[in-house]
Amino acid sequence: MKAWDKALELARATPPERNRYVDLLRALSILVVVYGHWLAAAPYVAADGSVRATHILAEAASSHWLTWVIQVMPVFFFVGGYSNGISWRAARRKGSGYGTWLDGRLRRLVGPVLPLVVVWALLGMLAQLLGLSGEWIGRGSQMALIPVWFLAVYLGIALLVPLSHALWERLGLGSIALLAGCAAVLDLGFFMSEAGSGWRSLAWLNYVFVWSAVHQLGYAWLDGKLAGARRAVLFAVGLGGLALATSLGPYPISMVGVPGDLVSNTTPPKFVLLLLGSFQIGGLLMLEPLAKRWLAGERAWAAVVLVNGMIMSVFLWHMTSMVLLSGGAHLLGDLGLGAAPVSSTWWLLKPVWMLAWSLGLLVLLAGFLRFERGGSGRPAPAWRQVVGALAIAIGLALLAYDGVAGSGPLGTRPVALAPILLGAWIGMPSGRSKAPATGTAGPS
Repeated sequence: MKAWDKALELARATPPERNRYVDLLRALSILVVVYGHWLAAAPYVAADGSVRATHILAEAASSHWLTWVIQVMPVFFFVGGYSNGISWRAARRKGSGYGTWLDGRLRRLVGPVLPLVVVWALLGMLAQLLGLSGEWIGRGSQMALIPVWFLAVYLGIALLVPLSHALWERLGLGSIALLAGCAAVLDLGFFMSEAGSGWRSLAWLNYVFVWSAVHQLGYAWLDGKLAGARRAVLFAVGLGGLALATSLGPYPISMVGVPGDLVSNTTPPKFVLLLLGSFQIGGLLMLEPLAKRWLAGERAWAAVVLVNGMIMSVFLWHMTSMVLLSGGAHLLGDLGLGAAPVSSTWWLLKPVWMLAWSLGLLVLLAGFLRFERGGSGRPAPAWRQVVGALAIAIGLALLAYDGVAGSGPLGTRPVALAPILLGAWIGMPSGRSKAPATGTAGPS
């Protein structure tokens, strides 16, 4: 009850001008990611006795439509744009500068992820000492660290906030059209070129154009440019565009990459994700008045505050809970892993697994929630923060691609581990300060 009492205290102290719906969307989007991952995950024991990991998107094509709801990365970046707009404007008013502003972002984003990386590096070392398969532990770490791809991209978008906000102030909604146009041109080149061509390589720039465009929508929301009928227009254009792009166009139905598919809408990101964002954001904004009335209640708002106070840890550790408990079930004689994916028995067992993974996550939170606030200390110079953040982003991308543990020295992959540790040493705060850093809860 101590956590609930603290949440109530913070809820009662909330300034009346705070947009509580931003915090609700942040919390809900994280929870959708967590339970979406768990719902889709399908670890099982094959006929030859080996443990395999797949998901329902690969097993049932009819499930691809679900990703129009559970692929909520656009909501993440949208909320991030709103929050970054507020904090960047506040920093400019105070004259505190880019370095101080960026320090607050990095504490909230990087601080909680370092323990996760260290834990999996140690697990890799332990697995090697015990003689376990490097491939097995490597695959497990890759599955557990898949969520960090978002942080890798988001760090890059956060570094560009002074530029993206200046672009917004100069062009307004035109900045969104500009970025969306760049994404569309790169998609055109992608689909008209052969694999391995230069156009295909350029398409990776859509990590910047697509997610920056969604981030700009957050600025638009902050400045009241998405009010009234524009919300319904966003929803209709997004939904209609999705239907046309996936039925008549070259885009797959699934908004998440599916193993074996020749084209993924996420790797690299495609223009269709902007349509997905328009559909989701327009719909959510139409619900804003109703949600705000509900959030005016003390207990409802306190619940949102409570979730946001642990949201980064929930996001980062939920796949670790799944991997460790599924691995433990394998060591216990494949307990609960015998059902074939999407079979009736598999669906009956799914609620049991999701409950077990939820309890496992609570245990992990008890140990690692303390890192949620990111610590304290003197900010590093801005140039060091930028260099460090870029190094960390590269390391996180490598972790999401192939994990941190494996058959390398001491059971780790130094190529992925070194950039993160080096980036943290270069860019994170040093020494002590009189007060801990503050900031909004969640990845914003």
